[in-house]
Amino acid sequence: MPAGADVEAIISVLGDRAATADRSLAAALELRPGTANNLPRLEVASHPPRTMAVVAASERALGPLVATASRSGWRTVSGSAESIDPLAMTTLLLDAAVSCVLVGASDPPAADERRALGELAALVAAAAGRRGDMTVVLSGGMSEHLTDFGDIATRAGEVLLGPAAKRGAPGGPLADLLVELALPPNDARRALGAGAVALAEILDRRVDVVEVGFDAGTRASAAPGVAGGTPSLDLAVVPSAALAPIDPDDSVVDRVGLWSTWGADRHRLRDRLRELRLAPWADTVGDGVTLRMAAARAALGRLKEWTPEWNDRPPADLIVATGGAWAVAPAPAVALALVDVLRRPGAGQYALDHSRILAPLGSIPDADERRAMIADLIDDILAPLGTVVTPAGLHAGRSAGSLVVHGTDGSTRLDLMPGGLALIDLPPGTSAVAEFKFRDSVRLGARGRHFAIDVTGGLGGLVVDLRDVPLKLPDRSDLRGELLESWQTAIVTGRDM
Repeated sequence: MPAGADVEAIISVLGDRAATADRSLAAALELRPGTANNLPRLEVASHPPRTMAVVAASERALGPLVATASRSGWRTVSGSAESIDPLAMTTLLLDAAVSCVLVGASDPPAADERRALGELAALVAAAAGRRGDMTVVLSGGMSEHLTDFGDIATRAGEVLLGPAAKRGAPGGPLADLLVELALPPNDARRALGAGAVALAEILDRRVDVVEVGFDAGTRASAAPGVAGGTPSLDLAVVPSAALAPIDPDDSVVDRVGLWSTWGADRHRLRDRLRELRLAPWADTVGDGVTLRMAAARAALGRLKEWTPEWNDRPPADLIVATGGAWAVAPAPAVALALVDVLRRPGAGQYALDHSRILAPLGSIPDADERRAMIADLIDDILAPLGTVVTPAGLHAGRSAGSLVVHGTDGSTRLDLMPGGLALIDLPPGTSAVAEFKFRDSVRLGARGRHFAIDVTGGLGGLVVDLRDVPLKLPDRSDLRGELLESWQTAIVTGRDM
């Protein structure tokens, strides 16, 4: 229903539909028409990202701060004392759209920073005095200038101390602090991290959840604790990885055009992206689906750029796609989109959170209750898409080797030809062992020639991706469109390409 609809009316309609759809269950729950509004309630919502001004004394110190803030749920505007004058920085800080300021320095401050820190702190303190409700985060060496902000207990806005940002490591404690400031406790993307952790604990597997939504993209990497230890979570919320950016610039249009299979010029493509922003649920057939999938792949590319540390990790055991971007796509095509953009050698199972309920369940406050609920509903939450195996280091032009799939109904043998997709029909709920014998040494988790991998079925079966890592696409748009369409057709119809 529309987001602006009255919540009480929505609950009443949903309760009546549930009672009508399953009368025996409604009777067991004592759910009668008109009584749903009296049930216990769990409310979750996604929130439009707010704007943070990121400032530093030097360009060198500014880079890590922007990299951390941009993947922590904030839209960012930025500047350093080296690149803009005090008047321009004051204008940036006093912009009405800015609700938080992140001002940081190395810890300890470097020589090129220390000379300008006093002036920078005074300027930010003056702007914060004019905007008493604005939150200020002092990162790293800037904490030495806390006294410049006067009696912080009397301010309406908070002044917080945070750790320094680290170059090349945009996650970590500072990112965790900024996510808490950016997203309220009932935010769907914040809850998605807790849902990913619960899923990892239940399955005892490493889980990656990838979401592409209207206002942001999210990656959540969760792993169960070792020997009963604390599970780990890395959560990145990237507003620039939205399905439909507010104002698509040339870089956004070019990236969408790279994945487009229909021949629209750049001006028409920009107009279509603006239309997608205005009416995201309109035109969900034909070219509308093609545009949405191209925009989703482009969003995944931006999400990947802001989370570079994921590239150095081993592939997750389970990759879950979620978000409104995938709502109108054929289920196997969702896995292909993830594989096309987030390419890493290895093998993993793919699933789709088709009802987009993992985030609401992740918002359940009690961890034990959250795990119990997800464990009870796991077969309904996730639609299995199958297993994707992606070896790297294949030599083009000749057979790369062979694959034998040992299943309960016998064995299937297949020659592996580089450059395409090899597809094996493996229905949901079935499992098998895939035995690979390559002519040359390849990277598949580890480097070798002979691998035996446990695989499970899904709507896309078993997919052996023999294309380049990273993916290489033709420069000509017509050839590129034909190739993308052939891959899409192959994965949806289940025919090798």
